Amino acid sequence: MTITNSMQVVGKVNFNFIKLEVSNHVATLTLNRPEVLNALNRLMVDEIDAAVDMIARNKDIRVVVLTGAGKHFAAGADVNDMVQMVPEEARNFAFGSTFNKLEQLPQPVIAAVKGYALGAGFEIALAADIRLAGNSARFGLPEINLGIMPGAGGTQRLPRLIGSAQAKELIFLGHHIDASTALKLGLVNRIVADDELLDEAYIMAEKIAIKPPLALQMAKRTVNIGLNLDIKSGTELETISWADLFATEDQKEGMKAFLEKRKPNFSGR
Repeated sequence: MTITNSMQVVGKVNFNFIKLEVSNHVATLTLNRPEVLNALNRLMVDEIDAAVDMIARNKDIRVVVLTGAGKHFAAGADVNDMVQMVPEEARNFAFGSTFNKLEQLPQPVIAAVKGYALGAGFEIALAADIRLAGNSARFGLPEINLGIMPGAGGTQRLPRLIGSAQAKELIFLGHHIDASTALKLGLVNRIVADDELLDEAYIMAEKIAIKPPLALQMAKRTVNIGLNLDIKSGTELETISWADLFATEDQKEGMKAFLEKRKPNFSGR
């Protein structure tokens, strides 16, 4: 699927620093400050927060694609806003609560990353469920070079993905890694040519969007919660979540379609 004029802005909110569009049950959230490599400032993150709330409420949206306008995903937080901050101002500026909200969306989120994904730009990509990298993608947490440390989930999500030793190397050294290194570390699911990246993200999104929405949401929730549980508690949660899906119309439709050798038509009920 390619972006076309048929895509519509969701709701009545006029955004200045992001775009939110939806088509065929797929929402596209685009970071849209290409003149500053999509650097995130407080106003932009507030818009992301509002967009995430809109997506969470919209049952027609089944998958989200997160990307950046222009040649880059997001080159971190806007340092101009932070130079003279004191701790209380920094806490109010921090993006972590919004990135947590993005991670907790019921819908699966696919980040399509090309160019720079640095600092907060890397951290918002870490909050996605799946990451696709263009061959130009560069990932890094350079905060240490500014006299600070990652503050929007980098010290928490990165070790969970690649292990503490590899994460500490990236955090302590503050250097960039390319797409192939990110793939080897398990940071990204696959590498795609830059000019095919969004198409690949939409192909994956559309494949996910035809799956039963309630089962998708339950699976995502179970994985995310289970990561912080011991195996016994996690498998107990899984059993309860699995059994609860037998109360849905989609479970009946999916199993009947299988027995009748036809494609299922999932309604999200």
